[in-house]
Amino acid sequence: MSGYAFPVKFLQRARSLYGDKTGIIDGERRLTYREYGERVDRLSHALASLGIRRGDRVAFLGPNGHPLLEAYYGVVQMGAILMPLNIRLTPADFAFMLNDAEASAIIVERAMRGLIDPIRDSVPSLKHVILVGDGERDGNPDYETLLAAAPAGPYPMPAMDEDDVAEIFYTSGTTGKSKGVMLTHRNLYANAFNFLSGMELTDRDVMLHTIPLFHVNGWGTPHALTAIGGTHVCVRAFVPNLVLELVQREGVTMTALVPTMVNILINFPGLEGYELSSLRRIIVGGAPSPWQFVVEARKKLKCDYVVGYGMTESAPILSVSVLKGTLADRPDEEQARYMAKTGLPVLGVELRVINDNGADVARNGEEVGEIIARGDNVMKGYWRRPEDTAATIRDGWLHTGDVATVDAEGYIQIVDRAKDIIISGGENISSVEVEDALYAHPAVLEAAVIAAPHETWGEVPVAVVVLKEGMTATSDDIIAFSRERLAHFKCPRKVEFMDALPKGGTGKVLKNQVRERFWQGYEQRVH
Repeated sequence: MSGYAFPVKFLQRARSLYGDKTGIIDGERRLTYREYGERVDRLSHALASLGIRRGDRVAFLGPNGHPLLEAYYGVVQMGAILMPLNIRLTPADFAFMLNDAEASAIIVERAMRGLIDPIRDSVPSLKHVILVGDGERDGNPDYETLLAAAPAGPYPMPAMDEDDVAEIFYTSGTTGKSKGVMLTHRNLYANAFNFLSGMELTDRDVMLHTIPLFHVNGWGTPHALTAIGGTHVCVRAFVPNLVLELVQREGVTMTALVPTMVNILINFPGLEGYELSSLRRIIVGGAPSPWQFVVEARKKLKCDYVVGYGMTESAPILSVSVLKGTLADRPDEEQARYMAKTGLPVLGVELRVINDNGADVARNGEEVGEIIARGDNVMKGYWRRPEDTAATIRDGWLHTGDVATVDAEGYIQIVDRAKDIIISGGENISSVEVEDALYAHPAVLEAAVIAAPHETWGEVPVAVVVLKEGMTATSDDIIAFSRERLAHFKCPRKVEFMDALPKGGTGKVLKNQVRERFWQGYEQRVH
């Protein structure tokens, strides 16, 4: 191997130092690190017997579970490239991705084969569909049968370079065709250390995988937690009572959530009936966190609240909102506001917020600019898209498209995605700032603020709100409440109510779908 930065070394360490310790809990199944490592080697041998070689792309379609954790090592230690796929997508999406990557094989949860069967003939590169889980044997290779027949000894890893591509993750494609993000062995290795330092993991940690491991907020843990010898607890879907039961039963110390999940947990009936004293930290990402969530989570869950920020292209972690020791004597509300911010750069990552002239913004919490990043965790580029790569990585800096400020303490605060900034009469309005104000209303469970067309001002902010069960509020109530907290031009001109906001696979609010309610018949302006 050329270089040292290979994530497969993390499992080698865990097998050596924690061989008899439970490494994975997946339903009724428990695997020690020794058993985990043996299954990884068997997977590599099995794939090799099917003709998979270095550089081949192997996709995975399935929920959280030990097979996906096994693929993170069993595919990569062969020099092949792992492609975890988002289970929420359509057969047409999968056909595009598999053809774009020219995948040779796919490991599929048997219950999800209906998403692949219709497109199999349209993906000429796809030679093998390996099925996971119970069900009829129909001629396709069966995952457990393949592993049982494979040698149990160590897999002889081929010569690899740390800058070789190890994994490809496809972006969501909400603004165009999905792009395959190429993450190298070095990218993943660096991200694991960023995660370890930023989240202060130890071998005593038990992490519940509530975020799908195919998602940007989830995949850092297969490497970081394994490296330190912690325990993985898998859950197939976010079901609040199941999550709380697992925390209680397995002594979970950490879990990753999106703000919507936090909101569900802190408002869950009967929450106080669960024993959650083991939980020391929740890691929240995927969307900005209202500071009120921090207050409620610390009060009701009695644990630290850490916002993590990153993106697929940075493998993913860039910053965390740990509270500086010098701020520990501040009032609780002020601490909560710091902890809800995008945070401080993790070790090994350089972050800047630059204005239109390329200069750093003032550290006054007011001047806005774009976040750019540099570090060993930044992707190699987009798969077979050199022009898109050149547009995103310029002069060695990853341009995120996130608009933010920097305060006097150095904390970065995203005020919006560039596409979500509301420009009303020439004034820039942060949808995040308005949402933060609305979440302080005692009747508001969820809120999304977007730009709606206006004949005079071009755009104005409007809000779509979900009320807490058993509580009432009118549009006028919400608007009046916001006017007590915001400049009037920032306040929603209109409030509509829904039973639930549209959400993606991890619970992130899909603002593009909310926006469509107001833009029918109009041409949306590109900011």
